[in-house]
Amino acid sequence: MTDLLPFIAGLPKAELHVHHVGSASPRIVSELAARHPDSKVPTDPEALADYFTFTDFTHFIEVYLSVVDLVRTPDDVRLLTFEVARDMARQNIRYAELTVTPFSSTRRGIPEQGFMEAIEDARKAAETELDVILRWCFDIPGEAGLDAAEETARLAVDLRPEGLVSFGLGGPEIGVPRPQFKPYFDRAIAAGLRSVPHAGETTGPETVWDALNDLRAERIGHGTSSTKDPKLLAHLAEHRIPLEVCPTSNIATRAVATLDEHPIKEMVDAGVLVTVNSDDPPMFGTDLNNEYAVAARLLQLDERGVAALAKNAVEASFLDAAGKARIAAEIDAYTERRPAN
Repeated sequence: MTDLLPFIAGLPKAELHVHHVGSASPRIVSELAARHPDSKVPTDPEALADYFTFTDFTHFIEVYLSVVDLVRTPDDVRLLTFEVARDMARQNIRYAELTVTPFSSTRRGIPEQGFMEAIEDARKAAETELDVILRWCFDIPGEAGLDAAEETARLAVDLRPEGLVSFGLGGPEIGVPRPQFKPYFDRAIAAGLRSVPHAGETTGPETVWDALNDLRAERIGHGTSSTKDPKLLAHLAEHRIPLEVCPTSNIATRAVATLDEHPIKEMVDAGVLVTVNSDDPPMFGTDLNNEYAVAARLLQLDERGVAALAKNAVEASFLDAAGKARIAAEIDAYTERRPAN
């Protein structure tokens, strides 16, 4: 699939499952670590490769939270957000729904209004200076419990920033049942936000059913175990409920043993609308371009197949109709300009 890499690099793309702090490149993390030398996070970008080697999902969460702790001021938030957009622009990502966990910042003392102003200032600058459209998903860190859910819902509904489009649930799934978060999702949905919880990454398909039935999910983050339940796959396909698939992430967190065992092909063969995403790219040693290359190999796609996969993400996004049509047209125009193989 190496011959597809130049095509993928130039392909206009949208990304729907990518985390705010988890997108901090070694360059950004080292700069934040230098600002806060009391942290155990290495300041040397090369040392971060070892630091970001995970033994399991629990270890990943521990490392992730140590990086979260580097974001302590509105200026840190603004730096992180704009620099993530800069890295996206280098990959020809035109639109991204960035999963943001405001609770992790406000509980560390960042003023909530300052946090909102920082992400919005970065969002507007990214669109003007980088031609990258950002939208926000505010997610509940499931491991922090119902207090975090209450705070996240309040921030989303009462202080709703202009770029906020959806409401999510992340963190560990084991021991964190989805139904308990129903009241908070109900509030967010009533306020006009879309439901996009993680489910079925490290637990079985029953967690995906819970996300659909209790949290009224419109997209599923990961949904890796969905292939274990044919009725669930059929339901996802029939109702055109997209899965936000993150292949390399699933290997890094040991949710899937090897790439060759990844269930993405089963999902596509069942007619499910599959989107490809990078999740926490620098932490997993990947980026969206690489994830498309991985998916192309697993699905045996040519250039037009990869372009169709890119259009899935546009279709599944919460961008307005005109924005979707514009990016889809960019994908088509780019594909048509490519010389025949």
